[in-house]
Parts: sequence; structure tokens; C-alpha cells
Amino acid sequence: MPNIRLKRLWLGEYGIIAGRINDLAWDGESKRIIAVGNGKERFGHCITSDSGNSVGEISGHSSQINSVSIRQQRPLRAATGSDDTSVGFFHGAPFKFNTSLRDCHNKFVYGTAFSPDGSTLASVGSDRKIWLYDGQTGAPSRQIGQDAHTGSIFGVSWASDSRKFVTASADQTVKIWDTEAGKEIQSWRTGDGVSIPDQQMGVVWPHGRSDGLVISVDLGGNLIYMPAAKHSPGKYHAAERKATLWTGSADGRTRAWNLENGLCSSLDGESHSSYVSSITATSEGDRVYTAAWDDSIRTIDTTNETYLGSGRSATKAQARSIAAVTSQIALAATSSGIEVHQEGRLVANHATDSFGPQAIAFSPSSNCVVVAGDDKALHAFELSDKTTLTPKQVTSDATSSAGSALAFSPDGMNLAVGTASGGISVFATSSWSLVTSRWSAHTGRVTSLAWSKDGKHVVSSSLDTNVYVWSLANPGKRVKAGNAHKEGVNEVVWHDKVWSVGSDAAVKTWQVQDLT
Repeated sequence: MPNIRLKRLWLGEYGIIAGRINDLAWDGESKRIIAVGNGKERFGHCITSDSGNSVGEISGHSSQINSVSIRQQRPLRAATGSDDTSVGFFHGAPFKFNTSLRDCHNKFVYGTAFSPDGSTLASVGSDRKIWLYDGQTGAPSRQIGQDAHTGSIFGVSWASDSRKFVTASADQTVKIWDTEAGKEIQSWRTGDGVSIPDQQMGVVWPHGRSDGLVISVDLGGNLIYMPAAKHSPGKYHAAERKATLWTGSADGRTRAWNLENGLCSSLDGESHSSYVSSITATSEGDRVYTAAWDDSIRTIDTTNETYLGSGRSATKAQARSIAAVTSQIALAATSSGIEVHQEGRLVANHATDSFGPQAIAFSPSSNCVVVAGDDKALHAFELSDKTTLTPKQVTSDATSSAGSALAFSPDGMNLAVGTASGGISVFATSSWSLVTSRWSAHTGRVTSLAWSKDGKHVVSSSLDTNVYVWSLANPGKRVKAGNAHKEGVNEVVWHDKVWSVGSDAAVKTWQVQDLT
């Protein structure tokens, strides 16, 4: 049976503030954590990592705290930056408020960072100022880089030698500074012209590397890699991608993930404006179709990683599930019927008056389309002329509740069916006879199913937060990955490894071994 290996060391979950956490920092002994943000009764707190016990108060601010940094040497010090335009300085441990530095910045303070040797503290903010302080006393030392950045400075990070640091700004630039000279020594700019998604929101200078790599994140959620020896930022392009995972989110955005290295890239072109509910790819992999709650289906050119301008097709009703037929044709299961979309146009709508379609799947080997209905039946159609659906078979009472997910095996000989009540059945497509209905461990709606390449195993996801791997040869046995996604698992795919996405906004990979 499969062996799913999940390395997880769960130490605890602790309440810090009643609101969003903006930043956190560890002390040099890896024993204490300070977390800050926008709370109601307080804006930050310090706890021990092993028990969550309080080891100090983070006070002295009148507005949300945006950043925190802890000096890694004793005597321990901490610094915070806030919307109240001040930098808070704390002594520890336990951490207690020492002083408020209010004469340096005159707008929001977005970043604070102690140098690795603890000698210097740096702060940055929306006033485009960079201030340096004594790392032990908190006394202001000097301001550098006046007007070098033309937009708010959102992030700051130190090199391991404590002689240089890097800043990231809304002006789309990342700059390296010489601490002693107080001068800029290198700068990168991202994007063409004025581009809001290219605003640089954070930056880190990883230690332990010989290439001086700097990594920043932009407003679009992309990571930008900048070796100190090069003057142009590096990105990863589609030409380097061999296997890709496509994901869609509640805000309408779609992302492409390189399955070999886990890197993510955004797409060009106009995306959806609301929740992306379904994604499917053609068997050739040249096109990906996405459906969303904005009542549209869009087409992605996978080679260029862009939405096609001519690939937007409006649906008559909200698409619950879609299936790819060719690089020009996609099928959609909506509340009113089965729609056929071709090259950005709705070309046919097959009304289903007797049932409401819940999920749809297409088998290219047999040109068979199967729709799971709210009548607990499986409705099979033959697709001819790429747009005409001819009823072929109705398997009544196929499931105990309405079908919610469908997946053909790679050879098209079997169809896995997941239901709203958590059950999973498998049918032989040659006769539509039941192969097994013993896969019944889920306690919530089954959201997706995916087959292994050899067609002997199926992985399932559910709103119950769990992922299961099932064996066709041994239907009574299963392997569970519990609490895979805290708020429910939305979809799984199987490509060498199992990949899952959930309502926790996470993408996870699972190693599956020793299949029998």
C-alpha cells in the first residue's frame, strides 16, 4: 500500500493578538518569539516557543505595529515599527518597553532590522527615510540615502557581514547600501514603466551563501532573485518548465507552479474577477481552461503563460465543473445544463431539465462525457462533431448522494465518483457496472479525485481536511494524510507526487511510495 510521508513537528498554536499578525521575530537562542500586528487590546506580544508562556509586554504604540526585530546577542534588545510613526525599543528578557523614538520618521514605519553582529539597528518607512541607531542603546545615529527611494520603503534586511544592508521600495527598486559610507552601492529595478504589481513589498538577504543572493517579493506575489554580482533581476520563464501545476484562488488570480523546483509565476493577460472554481488542462497540455464565479471560462496558453484575449467565454449560469476536450473546446456543467465552449464562444447548450449537473468529466479515448447529477445518477453522453452530445447511458442511483467529483482512469476503463456525503465509488465504463463502493472514509464532501499513472490507485480530497490514497486491488485498505489543509482540501492532482491545494491558501506536495 502507499506510504505517505509527511514530516511535521507540531509544537503548538498560540493566541497572540485579536487581529492580523504583520510580522514576527525569533531571538538568537530560538526560545522566544515576538509577534506584532493590528490587535484590539494590544499590538504585539512575546512568548516562549515551546509553551506559549508570556515573556514580556510589547507596549508603547498607539497604532498597529508593522515590523519587529530582535537583537541576536545578549543583552537582548527588540525594536518595532508602527503606524504611529515611532520606533519602539525594548530591553529583555523578559521584554519591557524602554523608549520610543519619535523624532526620526514622520510617517508609517514599515521595517526594522538589527545587524547580525547586533551593533546597528536600521528602520525604514513610508517617508522614504532610512535611519540607523545604536544596536544596544537605541540612540539614533544618522539618516542615510535621503531621497534615494522615490516611494515608500517597505523592507530592510542585512548582509551576514553587517557591513551592508538592502532595502525594498514601492518605486519598484531594491537597493544595497554600504553602512559605513552611508551610500548606495547597487540597485535593481523591476517592471517596465510605472507598474503597481512590481512594487517591492519585502526583501531578505539569506546568509550562508557565496553569491550574495538577495530575494524580494513584489505586490503581485512574485519572488525576484538578485545575485549581488548581477545588475538585472532573474526570473523563471515557461521555457524552463517541464511539468506545471496550475492553481486558482478566491481573488480570481491563477498561478503556474514548476513541479521540479516549486517556483511560482504569475500569468499575463486579464484574469478572472472572482473565485476560480474549476481548472482543467487538455491532454496535450497546450491549453488550460479556468472557470470562475464571474460566470466566465477563460483559456490559458501554457507555452507563453498568458490568458488568451480571444479565450474569454461567458456562461449562461455559474460553472460548477469544467472538462477540456481539445485546445479549442471545453465543456461546462452549470445549474441549467451542459455547455460547449469553442475558442471563446458558447456554441451549444444542452439543457438538463430532469437533473442538475454537479460535476463533469471527459475521456478522450472513447469520446465519452459523464455528468454526475443531483439525482444521484451518472449520465453518459457520446461527444460527436466535438460539439454534439448524444445520451448514451443513465446509471440510476449510482451513488448514495449527489455526485461531487469525477475522474476517468488514464486508460478510460474506470470512472471514480465522489459524492457530497463523502463516499467514493468506481465504475467500469465498458458496462457501467460497479467495481467498488467501499471507499467511504471521508466525512465531508469529496472535492476532487485523481488517478495514479498505472490506474491502480486513486487519491481523494475532501472538505473534511483529509487526503486519502485508495487501492483498486485492495478496496478495504487506505492511507490517510489527516488535516492536510486546515480549512478543507479543494483539489488534488497526481504527477509522480501528489499535490494538494486548500482553503488555507497553501499548496502542498506529498511523497507516495511502496504502491502495491
